[in-house]
Amino acid sequence: MEFKHIPVMLNECIDALNIKPNGTYIDCTVGGGGHSYEIAKRLKNGKLYCFDRDSEAIEASKNRLKEFTDKVEFIKANFKDAPNLIHEKVDGILIDLGVSSHQIDEGERGFSFLHNGRLDMRMGQDEDILTAYDIVNTYSEENLRELFYKYGEEEFSKSIAKNIVNYRKNKKIETTFELRNIIENSMPKKVVYSRGGASKKVFQALRIAVNGELDGLENTLNQFVDMLNIGGRLVVLTFHSLEDRIVKTAFKRESTDCLCPPKTPVCICGHKKKVVNVFRKPITASEEELKINSRSSSAKLRAVERV
Repeated sequence: MEFKHIPVMLNECIDALNIKPNGTYIDCTVGGGGHSYEIAKRLKNGKLYCFDRDSEAIEASKNRLKEFTDKVEFIKANFKDAPNLIHEKVDGILIDLGVSSHQIDEGERGFSFLHNGRLDMRMGQDEDILTAYDIVNTYSEENLRELFYKYGEEEFSKSIAKNIVNYRKNKKIETTFELRNIIENSMPKKVVYSRGGASKKVFQALRIAVNGELDGLENTLNQFVDMLNIGGRLVVLTFHSLEDRIVKTAFKRESTDCLCPPKTPVCICGHKKKVVNVFRKPITASEEELKINSRSSSAKLRAVERV
């Protein structure tokens, strides 16, 4: 099946990387290869490492980037493993933390409440981890409530968790549409009609939990900073406030000289800044892009440069 994905803020990401023809780069989530293609075609004797957990994404991007086989290496792994797999300094790292259009649009992957399919949500379909089906059907009411509130910031977490547990007393919750109906029946109709996707927050929470998206993210960002050559750049695309907050915090820490409490008379931490921010504030999608790709509406682009 064709792997379709529109890369978000493509030009802005490429500009932020400030690509050197002989540089070494990492695309942490290659997806359909859109960002990677633009990186690879700017390389002369450089190198590009492409990571992804999704076998379909790897195969699709291999085909798209086949003219650059001498410059590109594909690695099927979580990008958080990159510091242990890439043993060299690099000139740029791109992290797109969004879910690909292909994963969302393929109902059988179970990512979207807009397409019916078995609850799954694993970014790597062959990974032996809990699926959304497992979580929805085995977590306690309290754990579900905490999950939906923590990772989805869902204000109706309590009623949704209660109704999920009541529903599964009679049968397992197997599909995305089953779950969507339970969610929508757990909140006022005016909220369902006004939100433009009443199930979005719960589905986001489940996806984050299944794939461990936020686990160790800040530590990985710190490790990536240490992997950069002087002048190298770390560029990150976020799509919701939870992950953007982590990126913002990590970048602030690494761009600050002293981390001592404000009233400390003399610095005792010895921390020295390693990066400077490329942008004064995060970049968002242009009006033109929003017209052709609504999924870019929540995206924020942040970037730092190694000093």
